[in-house]
Amino acid sequence: QVQGTIFPAPNFNPIMDAQLLGGALQGISCEKDVLIDILTQRCNSQRLMIAEAYRDMYGRDLLTDLKENLSHHFKEVMVGLMYPPASYDAHELWHALKGVDTEEKCLIDILASRSNMEIFQMKEAYLMQYNNDLQQDIDSETSGHFRDTLMNLAQGTRMEGYADPSTAAQDAMILWEACQQKTGEHKSMLQMILCNKSYQQLWM
Repeated sequence: QVQGTIFPAPNFNPIMDAQLLGGALQGISCEKDVLIDILTQRCNSQRLMIAEAYRDMYGRDLLTDLKENLSHHFKEVMVGLMYPPASYDAHELWHALKGVDTEEKCLIDILASRSNMEIFQMKEAYLMQYNNDLQQDIDSETSGHFRDTLMNLAQGTRMEGYADPSTAAQDAMILWEACQQKTGEHKSMLQMILCNKSYQQLWM
């Protein structure tokens, strides 16, 4: 069990937070400390409520104002905080696939670490945000065994919450043999185990 470090802020007031952010962003110089103090100390659902209050208060989109007033890595972090998780995954996958060079590490980091439900949600967000099918884009922008592996992961059909000690030893032997032989057939065997067995089973 992995526990995050950002918890819902107690005594949360989205209207007050939106007002403080508006003052920080619309002044002569952007007060970055105010942005940090608020946006890094609220959970994702609270940040989305702040964005809604900001829109009601100023008639402007908080995400757009962050993009216009900030720059470089600081902008990337602040903007990233304002996305729902599935939308942010979709955003990152889109840029990884459609940029000048395909960012393989980003594709791996996201698709190899999400639950089936998270993959389903990110595919829905990808379709809504970019009017493209994620699996079709993976198919067209990558190739070979790497593409096959990503396509398998993007199906979101991994077993979940199941671990069997008796088959763990058998799977470990199959993986060891596959790594020794390094043939196309054994790469398919690697995919079958690593992309479809539950994370609990893989740890075992």
